[in-house]
Amino acid sequence: MGARTRYRKRALDILFESEARGGDLSATLADRVAVNEPPINAYTVALVEGVTAHQARIDGLLAENARGWTLERMPAVDRNLLRIGAYEILYNDDVPDAVAVSEAVDLATDLSTDESPRFVSGLLSRVVELKPSLTE
Repeated sequence: MGARTRYRKRALDILFESEARGGDLSATLADRVAVNEPPINAYTVALVEGVTAHQARIDGLLAENARGWTLERMPAVDRNLLRIGAYEILYNDDVPDAVAVSEAVDLATDLSTDESPRFVSGLLSRVVELKPSLTE
């Protein structure tokens, strides 16, 4: 597993934990950084903070384009992987769109349901298609 993959996985862990506990995402991140076990990399922090800052827009885009699924019905792992992937596609020019999709699909393969990789791939590919037409 590459370094950035581990950082994405750690961001997923933090997003998932915060959602499962019904807590504040910023507080969960601060707690994990304070404990620092396993260590929290700057890229993990950037992902969690980026998702937090843009969550309403990301969730709206995902909800509009997830055919037959609401965000609430999605498995929590998929929902949070989609948030990370969409954040990287829309807001992180250092990560090629294809890499953001591929990384999310790989994590879905390892961590979620048998149907999840195809679902994550399809929805993030749709975000990539829409990206040129999206404005802030």
